[in-house]
Amino acid sequence: MIEPMSIEGYDLLIEEFKHLLEKEKPKVAHEKLVAAALGDRSENADYQAAKEKLRFIDKRLFYLNKMIQNSKIIDPSLHNHLKVSFGSCVRIINIETDEEEIYTICGVLETEIENGLISIHSPLARAMLGKEEGDEFKIKLPNAVKEYEIEKIEYKNIFSLKKNIRTTKDFSFH
Repeated sequence: MIEPMSIEGYDLLIEEFKHLLEKEKPKVAHEKLVAAALGDRSENADYQAAKEKLRFIDKRLFYLNKMIQNSKIIDPSLHNHLKVSFGSCVRIINIETDEEEIYTICGVLETEIENGLISIHSPLARAMLGKEEGDEFKIKLPNAVKEYEIEKIEYKNIFSLKKNIRTTKDFSFH
């Protein structure tokens, strides 16, 4: 599956991949060797912990590599956002309650639902894609159907809206 993402999102993905591959994995592999030298591996908690960390790192590297291979970098600032597309910041009105909600459509690894950043693969984003201001759409939920109207579409940089940007400290395993 193709994974759309912003330039900043892709750069962060590459940064995490390199950090895990070049720093964390060798460090933990060394910890495992040191612990193995202490003797009986079956009852060696340090050895078991390092082995588990390596397994987790390898799983994360596999996932990140797959995301890198499937990534499609999109610069949403180049689009006119007359219709909802990747990177659009969309103000919608719940037709039933008249409540306003604002969402920005982004890549899977860029999402922060609590801050209105939703994945392009989410049902809400899929329902909005291609719509224009004034268009109405419905979204099926487990116990109800909600109807919305698109009030405004604009562009705001995804990373300017993020509150939880990961750093190399977040890539490490303790």
